[in-house]
Amino acid sequence: MQKDRVRLVNQGRSYLADINSDELKKMVKSKRFSATTDKKIFKSADVIIICVPTPLDKHKQPDISYIQEAAEDILPFLRKQQLIILESTTYPGTTREILLPLFQKSGLKAGKDFFLAFSPERIDPGNQKFNVRNIPKVVGGITPRCTKLTTLLYKSFLNDKVFPVSSPETAEMTKILENTFRIVNISMVNELSLLCGRMGIDIWEVIEAAKTKPYGFMPFYPSPGIGGHCIPLDPFYLSWKAKEYGFYAKFIELSGEINDQMPHFVITRIIYGLNRQKKSINGSKILIWGAAYKKDIADTRESSFYPIVRDLWRKGAEVDYFDPHVPNLKIDKKNIKSVKYNPETLKKYDCVLIITDHSGFDYEQITKKSSLVVDTRNAIKNRHYKNVLWL
Repeated sequence: MQKDRVRLVNQGRSYLADINSDELKKMVKSKRFSATTDKKIFKSADVIIICVPTPLDKHKQPDISYIQEAAEDILPFLRKQQLIILESTTYPGTTREILLPLFQKSGLKAGKDFFLAFSPERIDPGNQKFNVRNIPKVVGGITPRCTKLTTLLYKSFLNDKVFPVSSPETAEMTKILENTFRIVNISMVNELSLLCGRMGIDIWEVIEAAKTKPYGFMPFYPSPGIGGHCIPLDPFYLSWKAKEYGFYAKFIELSGEINDQMPHFVITRIIYGLNRQKKSINGSKILIWGAAYKKDIADTRESSFYPIVRDLWRKGAEVDYFDPHVPNLKIDKKNIKSVKYNPETLKKYDCVLIITDHSGFDYEQITKKSSLVVDTRNAIKNRHYKNVLWL
């Protein structure tokens, strides 16, 4: 239980960048919203939505322990006429194979006494255009009545943007498809960026040219690694489940291999740039620009920042980082803080590595003040700089 977060919420103080504290405070004052660690709340709730992490273990096997623990917490308080919805991304079959038999231990029957459905969360942190209210919801219930009740719930505040499907398995697979589509295409572009680097072709220019085609092409961009809680994790839930059916999801596995290699390629670019200046990575001072997995947010989950820092440390580099959204973090039990940004201080670093291209900064100025820049996000558009290496 995260009691500190519960306390903040009940004070009307948001710890999430996408939720405004003023709006939260109004909800709390009107007594329309509150947080608690008391499990007895489950008994009085008409609707319970399970939104818990679904990570992978070190072997890239699904870890659904958070879902199981949440369900076990609910079970003693389960009563008739309750609607329970799982939103956590997971492999197809979780709702029916894990939650259904557990809840029916109560003696209540799904679709008759209580109602159970899956509706995948859809949120893009930092996206100013699409939010919870205007992103359509996919809904799949254990029975048609479960689906109908869940659909009615979401329609009450989503402007009818609800798409019911035939089963929870279909809804579970929908979210996996969305994220598999992303990881496969991003990894493909990452692989092409490695090839283009060897061929002396600018992959960023290639993508801009390909974007001019008005049909049949969607742009994806190179990255130092795919971060966040969804894209680098969720497809492997499907890959794991597929083996139960004697099927091997090769695109997912290959995409994972390419994605895992990208931080190592970034280190190679740093070494190459330092070598051109007759410097060794051992003892060099490196400033990492950005720790978040994407621009203008504070989320560092699965960020390439972590494997890159560890590798730089192993190779003897001295590492600082700057991120206006992430003032401090912990890596391998070591607490580190973001340095204060001053263009003049860039001169003391042997290399500035741009991992996250946060808005509001003059990247041209950063380039002019730095002896070497490795840009993994195409933040520096001007190609005439001789001290810049792009991914």
